Amino acid sequence: MSNKYDNVLYIGVTNDLKRRVYEHKNKLINGFTKKYNVTKLVYFEEFSEVEDAIDREKQLKGGSRQKKIELIESINNKWRDLYNDF
Repeated sequence: MSNKYDNVLYIGVTNDLKRRVYEHKNKLINGFTKKYNVTKLVYFEEFSEVEDAIDREKQLKGGSRQKKIELIESINNKWRDLYNDF
């Protein structure tokens, strides 16, 4: 997820993406996303096993900012909000 200026990146895991993004968009969750106005879903991946999702989250968080930008732009080069796409 990102903010409207695309200069903040947030990575997280959830079992209900639509609900979780809604919570971030409506600032229902205190913390990083609320503080930095992170409300735009710019990239997501789906997993059938929670352990795989957590491993991927750790991998992405450990990577460089540039690698995260390249990953986002590989499927969403305009950084469009994907929330309404599912």
